[in-house]
Amino acid sequence: MLDPSNERTAWDRDHFFHPSTHMGMHARGETPTRVISGGDGVYITDVTGRKSLDAFAGLYCVNVGYGREKIADAIAAQARQLAYYHAYVGHGTDASITLAKMVIDRAPAGMSKVYFGLSGSDANETNIKLIWYYNNVLGRPEKKKIISRWRGYHGSGVMTGSLTGLELFHNAFDLPRAPILHTEAPYYFRRADRSMSEEQFSQHCADKLEEMILAEGPETVAAFIGEPILGTGGIVPPPAGYWERIQVVLKKYDVLLVADEVVTGFGRLGTMFGSDHYGIKPDLITIAKGLTSAYAPLSGVIVGDAMWDVLVQGSDKLGAIGHGWTYAAHPLCAAAGVANLELIDELGLVENAASTGAYFRQQLGQAVGDHPNVGDVRGDGLLAAVEFVEDRDDRKFFDPAKKIGPQVAAALLERGVIGRAMPQGDILGFAPPLCLTREEADIVVGAAAAAIRGVLA
Repeated sequence: MLDPSNERTAWDRDHFFHPSTHMGMHARGETPTRVISGGDGVYITDVTGRKSLDAFAGLYCVNVGYGREKIADAIAAQARQLAYYHAYVGHGTDASITLAKMVIDRAPAGMSKVYFGLSGSDANETNIKLIWYYNNVLGRPEKKKIISRWRGYHGSGVMTGSLTGLELFHNAFDLPRAPILHTEAPYYFRRADRSMSEEQFSQHCADKLEEMILAEGPETVAAFIGEPILGTGGIVPPPAGYWERIQVVLKKYDVLLVADEVVTGFGRLGTMFGSDHYGIKPDLITIAKGLTSAYAPLSGVIVGDAMWDVLVQGSDKLGAIGHGWTYAAHPLCAAAGVANLELIDELGLVENAASTGAYFRQQLGQAVGDHPNVGDVRGDGLLAAVEFVEDRDDRKFFDPAKKIGPQVAAALLERGVIGRAMPQGDILGFAPPLCLTREEADIVVGAAAAAIRGVLA
């Protein structure tokens, strides 16, 4: 008879279709199965008893850390009182109404309402529909194109996967689809002209955006979407002056701005929102991960005052808006969100993300920044990345077939720490829970330095 862990491994390979996984290798047993059984603070434990410091917070999302009884109790209490009711036609629950108020209280100035969904992907699907609806209400049916950026991540649905600017999410899916366009990523380390300063490169990115808008026709371009800091595309902070210059172009051509804050919302950068951190004034904000710290699936679209006024005009003309999800504003998820946001405040996690994040990035830079194969150490708040190069002087990148990033991530895991090998580059990413202490940051840095030395002797 198989022991429980082996039995689960067999069931996993036979029946479980995993996202973002090499399907053949996993099914054949060529890649490991790890069954996670518990978590506490910044650590997770698998069924074999192996403990790992999760320096990626799941997928940038377990912001308050694992094992928070307050959130578990809130979910349980809500389940006992009212497990579900829909949010259609004006229905609400105490949890969903309270959470909407809490989100708006924390949101950047000028935001009005929150539409709740389940994932960042469906929130950006909602954004696309609202952008099209908005322009139809204003009598501009041709103004529908949405500009995203290469290396941006905005989901993996049909339209949200089109917004995403990473090859992995396009391959063999017939993506991207019109009317989605992509402009240059604000990736200073990979700039083509290395003589450019950050400010010059920011102006270059703004100029490229303006060229695209003019080439397409401003009357056809509806919106621009961007993460305050590129996440899955490499954890890339914007170069100096980037958002200021981009917003000048958008205002000039009456193009809406969507800030995708799925990663940066609720404290990740040491401010409640990344928009506040970088001086972004969006019309729509996408939220998810940090909204509940992933204790339950919940996302949202925060709608700005001016856009809300137009949506109301639409309902007055057309009747009830024909958009909704069965599980929108699910009471269990909303209860988790309320408890989570209370915890963020009670534990001072936004402030900790700023102070411990600065310490972590400083220590990481000191520990590995001089390695001959480390081209860049970057980040902001409690986000950091190390990018590897074959030759740092010539900025020559490794052959992707060598899989240097995945090798370093695997070596890091052997040392008891979880980082992420980021797609489309040899990049090791970190996004630990916002409750990370300096002592735990030191553990991550020590393990990362050892893993890099082990792979790149």
